[in-house]
Amino acid sequence: MRHPFGGGAHRRLRRVFEQMAALMSLKEDRAEDSAARKISSMRIVRITAPGDRVVCTRCEVADKTFTRMRGLLGRRGLEAGAGMLIDQSPSVMTFFMRFPIDVVFLDRDKAIVGISHSLRPWRLAGARRAVAALELPAGTAAALGLAVGDRLEFTPAEPGRSPS
Repeated sequence: MRHPFGGGAHRRLRRVFEQMAALMSLKEDRAEDSAARKISSMRIVRITAPGDRVVCTRCEVADKTFTRMRGLLGRRGLEAGAGMLIDQSPSVMTFFMRFPIDVVFLDRDKAIVGISHSLRPWRLAGARRAVAALELPAGTAAALGLAVGDRLEFTPAEPGRSPS
């Protein structure tokens, strides 16, 4: 039986996605400069877990529609100690991303309700009762021993402090 959209529909769809990714990468160099300006105006927080474990020393808070949609697109990776908190986001998608990430899903009380370890590009992830997603460098959640039920604390990041 033939596919209802023709035999090559999935190949055509893949080609469209590849072309979109190529267009985004052409604009990437220019976008990185403007993204850096936008990020500098974003709120930055420091995140810790129980036992004074530092989860993220420099976490960008994406709480506006555009910053939530943009997320980590156009970046080549996340430095150790860096991350992005996407508020009002019970799920994430890694379409067009170039690197894997850990995603920690949080409820209203900032308690962990789910963790996706090393989520690769072109994937979806979410968690029940999640209202925010914390995106971290791949391997961070396991290295810190983060677990469902841990309650994270957010404090303003010290100005001029770099991730370490």
